[in-house]
Amino acid sequence: MWTLGLTGGIGSGKSTVSALFQQLGITVVDADVVARQVVQPGTNGLAAIVSRHGRSLLLSDGSLNRAKLRDIIFADESEKQWLNTLLHPLIRTEMLTQLEQAQSVYAILEAPLLFENSLDKYCQRTLLIDVPETVQISRTCARDNITEQQAQAILKAQMSRQDKVAKANDIISNAGIIADLSVKVSLYHQNYLHLANLHSR
Repeated sequence: MWTLGLTGGIGSGKSTVSALFQQLGITVVDADVVARQVVQPGTNGLAAIVSRHGRSLLLSDGSLNRAKLRDIIFADESEKQWLNTLLHPLIRTEMLTQLEQAQSVYAILEAPLLFENSLDKYCQRTLLIDVPETVQISRTCARDNITEQQAQAILKAQMSRQDKVAKANDIISNAGIIADLSVKVSLYHQNYLHLANLHSR
């Protein structure tokens, strides 16, 4: 399956772009969604987390208390590394399975840490949604109801904007309005259809 890697930092509008591609009939496999799927109740992923941290990390319905886990991994680098070692193989396997099952002409792998986690190696091309960091921070604070310091901490954990720009094949600047974004997505979509059709011959 010809796969486009879609990425962008927090507050970049990556999800909006993803939705526009889906409206054009393209299957999107979202790494964040898959990351939640592999720690749902009954999964090996959640069992391993509970084994390490105890049942205090569970909500009353038996699901993972993500906020509590996030606090643990931001406070302790070794816990972050442990969690990544556990989850990355589970997430990668599930993502690749879903991409292979896609019925559209091409598929999209949407991942905020596409380059950081070397997921771009599974993609034929990459598209970065780019906005200034000041915009990322203000959007994220408003969307997630977090402080500016928390938003900056998340940004620091991601690859720099400059490095992402250098790595990406294609870039959409998303500092404008949704109508402009829709036009840009449609143009790229036509190009990706062409590339996917060439790939399948």
